Amino acid sequence: MMMKYFFSFLLLLLAGSVYPQQELKFEVHSGEYERINTPISIEINQFMESELSSLSLFETTGGVKSEIPSQVEQGYRTRLWFTLIGTTRLNTTRTFLISSNQAATEFENIRIEKDDKILKIKSGDKNILQYNQAEVYPPEGVKEIYKRSAFLHPVWSPDQQVLTRIQPPDHYHHYGIWNPWTRTKFQGRQVDFWNLAEGQGTVRFKGFLSLTEGPVFGGFRAHQEHIDFTSGQDEVVALNEEWDIRVWNIETEKKVWLVDFTSILNCATDDGILFFKYRYGGGIGYRATELWGKDNSSVLTSEGKTRDEADATRARWCIIKGETQSEEGHSGILFMSNPQNREHPEPMRMWPSNDHQGKANMFFMFTPIRDNKWELGPGKNYVLKYRMLVFDGELSSAEAEQYWNDFANPPVVNWIK
Repeated sequence: MMMKYFFSFLLLLLAGSVYPQQELKFEVHSGEYERINTPISIEINQFMESELSSLSLFETTGGVKSEIPSQVEQGYRTRLWFTLIGTTRLNTTRTFLISSNQAATEFENIRIEKDDKILKIKSGDKNILQYNQAEVYPPEGVKEIYKRSAFLHPVWSPDQQVLTRIQPPDHYHHYGIWNPWTRTKFQGRQVDFWNLAEGQGTVRFKGFLSLTEGPVFGGFRAHQEHIDFTSGQDEVVALNEEWDIRVWNIETEKKVWLVDFTSILNCATDDGILFFKYRYGGGIGYRATELWGKDNSSVLTSEGKTRDEADATRARWCIIKGETQSEEGHSGILFMSNPQNREHPEPMRMWPSNDHQGKANMFFMFTPIRDNKWELGPGKNYVLKYRMLVFDGELSSAEAEQYWNDFANPPVVNWIK
């Protein structure tokens, strides 16, 4: 009997020596910017794969440990994601500790609901956004050629106000939040992937590459194809595109949604493709709710431009908002461009209030080919990164600048030896 207990004790001891508990500390330095609920990560390749499911993250303040939500993302480099909770003043440091072999507390996830037509991202019982992987047909009596998939609609505010619109009668080819290219040259032919009525091309959902749910972020990676109809024979895939959409769980009060929108383009053939200089095309496009007209909506860019001043100018960010039935009476989206993007600060296409005889509602686009053509060659990825803050109520230019700095100039993370 004693020998049995001895071997049992020995096995437990050996198990502990194989996977000893680690406690590693690191610091986050805010730098020259004040931070607010900032998504951030640290590389954790020193942990074994078997340990990743049992990691817990704590913030240490005055010797007191407080557990916070964290989420592992595996890839070429393994990263632990978390939120720098609350406001962090400039030139300050916060200290964190990662513990292994310790069951983490369960926090509420950003989650996914999906069927064969749509994918919806939610927080609790609230909707955030919907991706349409099935083709959506135009209204009855409108040419079927306007059908399309691979776009975001609806996008909801935290107070569940719908802020996007698809297939408006003035432009049936507008689809919520999307990013097709219009004046292009592929295999010697002019191909328009945007103006569907031309019958030259379209963009289609091909398949999901990954789906993610978690306490820090949830989202998906989708493969989309830019299809050329002009070859005179079969359809030709001209461009492959990956959308990486992430919704960050930055606050428990659910007062704002923070969404990352990354487009990764690569040529589907050895021919390459040319995007001509034009005022429309690519980047990220937004057709706003039909409730917003020239008298109840507004625009403010990082350079202080308003709706009637913004078109053809450049900006780091742009606030678009208008009247809604939210408790605060207004809702909106802050669109942010990453400094790594082509042509940053990016040129914009903004419909002035008198466009379309003053009848059209809000349309906005970051347009990285507005001032210069863009030639994409085979065998290379071309990346455009954007971030959206979806909100109810008001958002000041100072707050917009703060959120953009978090996106453009993230805090510095260093291990403590």
